[in-house]
Amino acid sequence: MEIFNLSSFSPGFFILLGIPGLEQLHLWIGISFFIIYLVAFAGNSILLYLILTERSLHEPMFFFLSMLAGTDLILCNTCVPKTVSIFWLGPQHITFPGCLTQMFFLHFSFAMDSAILLAMAFDRYVAICFPLRYTTILTHQIVIKIVVVIISRSFCIIFPCVFLLKRLPFCRELVIPHTYCEHIGIARLACADISINIWYGFAVPIMTVMSDLILIGISYTVILRTVFNLPSRDARQKALSTCGSHVCVILIFYTPAIFSVLAHRFGHNIPHSFHILFANLYVAIPPAINPIIYGVKTKQIRDKINLLFFPKSTIDMTQRAWER
Repeated sequence: MEIFNLSSFSPGFFILLGIPGLEQLHLWIGISFFIIYLVAFAGNSILLYLILTERSLHEPMFFFLSMLAGTDLILCNTCVPKTVSIFWLGPQHITFPGCLTQMFFLHFSFAMDSAILLAMAFDRYVAICFPLRYTTILTHQIVIKIVVVIISRSFCIIFPCVFLLKRLPFCRELVIPHTYCEHIGIARLACADISINIWYGFAVPIMTVMSDLILIGISYTVILRTVFNLPSRDARQKALSTCGSHVCVILIFYTPAIFSVLAHRFGHNIPHSFHILFANLYVAIPPAINPIIYGVKTKQIRDKINLLFFPKSTIDMTQRAWER
């Protein structure tokens, strides 16, 4: 009886199954996720390198973009390698501390992404609505304070989940029908009341993300009103183009999140395997697409990428432009 109590309060490990019901497709799903992971890792690493090394990119907008790239690297490295190993090698063991660590960085990255997108919306609001005061409003000190608030808020929201899970006794079969550890998935394995986990796990993060989304919506409402009041058509197009990449990233981040919440709440007839597959895509796809969007739609980054990979052709094009 004493051994049972020790194991129930301090579980040795969990078993991650993958996607139950799609075992026959695990190999091909794993290949797809491995390719997506390579794209995400390479794209965000290049983005970080360019922003850190190019002095012309040392502006608030690109600083927030580097934070987004760093957070996406944390997100994809937290889950995707373990996910691919499950798809290729079968169910995998993960220790209880390892499971808590993965859970923390998974949810922490989501909270960070949401806060960074809000900060980027504020940056675009200042740049378009108060262009002459941009450098005086978003000073280096203000940007540092925004970064501290983003990190502190995300940490304070997610860290209590670790203690909410550590207090629970586990006396059931410690098998997680998923590819990674997440808060409610771990809590459901406990043999105790998890009402606090459910309320905190859903209410606090959702309220935080929804408040971010509302503030982003307000920012872009004011931005669009300002843009369409500009006298010049060229000025309107230029202002809209500077926001295009950010709007695409916002849609990629929030649309699947809202769909996932609605599916869990109302989609009782949707197969469980679909929920798990969609959750994995939500972890892997945005980190892979974000650097592609910014690389294609942001001229400064596009030019630096061309200079990094095609230096000779870029120099020749610049010389021809000067000759004209």
